[in-house]
Amino acid sequence: MPVLTVSQINRYLSFRLKEDKNIQGIMVKGEISDYVRNYRSGHVYFTLKDKESSLKAVMFSSSASRLKFEPEDGMSVILSGSIAVYERDGVYQIYVNDIHPDGAGVASVALNQLKEKLKKAGLFDQAHKRSLPESPKKIGAVTSLSGAAIRDIINVLKRRYPLAELYAVNATVQGENAPDSICRGIAEAEKAGCEVIIVGRGGGSAEDLSAFNTEKVAYGIYNCRVPVISAVGHETNFTIADLTADMRAPTPSAAAELAVPSIENISERLNILERRMKNAVNNYTDRQTDRFILLNSRLLRQSPSNRLRLNEERLLSLELRNKRAFEGYISRMEMKLNERISRLELLSPLKIMSRGYSLVYKGESLVRSAEELEKGDRIRIRLSEGEAEAKITNISR
Repeated sequence: MPVLTVSQINRYLSFRLKEDKNIQGIMVKGEISDYVRNYRSGHVYFTLKDKESSLKAVMFSSSASRLKFEPEDGMSVILSGSIAVYERDGVYQIYVNDIHPDGAGVASVALNQLKEKLKKAGLFDQAHKRSLPESPKKIGAVTSLSGAAIRDIINVLKRRYPLAELYAVNATVQGENAPDSICRGIAEAEKAGCEVIIVGRGGGSAEDLSAFNTEKVAYGIYNCRVPVISAVGHETNFTIADLTADMRAPTPSAAAELAVPSIENISERLNILERRMKNAVNNYTDRQTDRFILLNSRLLRQSPSNRLRLNEERLLSLELRNKRAFEGYISRMEMKLNERISRLELLSPLKIMSRGYSLVYKGESLVRSAEELEKGDRIRIRLSEGEAEAKITNISR
């Protein structure tokens, strides 16, 4: 038995697998894991697995560049390709030519992935949404000028707000060149000085509306410096243009309704403002009249004649208060005087003498004790009424 090298065995197995038609040009179903795209070479590497087994897979850049969506880990797919051996490592794997989502269309998966990408980039954030101008003078419309959409917009603007100028830009709204055409139209309308831009078309199939689901149109709307209304003619599904625009309308007619106010509503508002202005003027006049009366009254109060009169009244009042205070003071003093006189009268010796007492004087001195007298002394007796003189004949001690 000959001795073989590892390279010989791997090469032999590689040839045998390539000759086996049962594993060439096959379709394999499984779940993607460990997905890696080499951004330098463009090759894609991943593992395809089911509940019981796994299979290495590689997709070269020539095939990977044709994918309309980006595969992700956990995605259930159906691969088309061939089984072969990678001779260097002795590993067999499937060389993938194409990948199809299992249970979902490629376009649907690609659209969802693009929506998620743009959402992460912030294109759908409410913080970037701008308010529409209340009364725009110039309105842009980027759509096919041969379609029904522009006629609907014109009819609504004529009926609703004939004061506005419509700047219409012809754009291809479906087909391969539509995204570039729409973006050029937006830039032209913005450059022309439009204050708000309507971008859209009439209804159609999902394929007809695909231009409004592209990254290019999304950034064309997002980078526009004036508010944009998306008016793609469909009611149910939101396109990427709807999500990126500052305002979304289900039809071009509805977009025109949003873009401008109603002339009837403006007229009614003007009438209301006129009534408010008249009421405000009347109220202001009334307030100023009241203020004039008040100021005039203050002026009269501050006039010299009025101040003189007030000072005279104040002087009379002070005189009256002073007179009353003085009379009160005199009255209080009289009461005090009478009270003290009464007290003095009660303490007066004369008052005591009226009750039968008398005062005895020896010379000019009041005699208070018998010790001060001697026989033969002459004394003066003062009575309650009158005086008498006596001579001491006897002294009892």
